[in-house]
Amino acid sequence: MHAHTNSWWRRFGWMCLALSFAMGLSVSSPAGASAEEVTLSAETFGCILDWPKVRNTRFKHADPEQLKEAMHIFRDSVPDQEYPVGTILQLVPFEAMVKHPREKFPKTNGWEFFSLDVSKEGTTIKDRGDNVVNASQGVTCLSCHQPAAKYDFVCEKGHGCAPIPFDDQKIAAIQRSDARCGRP
Repeated sequence: MHAHTNSWWRRFGWMCLALSFAMGLSVSSPAGASAEEVTLSAETFGCILDWPKVRNTRFKHADPEQLKEAMHIFRDSVPDQEYPVGTILQLVPFEAMVKHPREKFPKTNGWEFFSLDVSKEGTTIKDRGDNVVNASQGVTCLSCHQPAAKYDFVCEKGHGCAPIPFDDQKIAAIQRSDARCGRP
């Protein structure tokens, strides 16, 4: 009986050690990696009017402190400062850009561009990546954002990007027409 009990305790000890090791790995390795991982789906993009804005640009970030940091960088046109990973920027409902670690999209410093279809039913992602073509301009998003490299590829008046064919009033009207926004 004593040998059976020792065998059981030995197996129990190994199981605890293995479980502790596995828990240690899941807490240390993936947590470090997942802190930099940005998971997105069509549901990530909702009514653009629900997001805070600076001038015409709408902002989203899961972390309120990182959201404030992103808004500060944009509001104050801080050069040579990267936006926090996880920052989502939208000027119009049918386009977005999302900040990932720069290694994921090296030529855009981590930015992934999105072309979206929006309707009352929600959002459909038409295209995404670092080679997305802007439908209204007929060129890649990167080609327009490249001149703003000093501002982490974020276009704004004075960042070097070519002007877009919408004035401030038109941008506001396009945002208000977002079909995902429930209106009474």
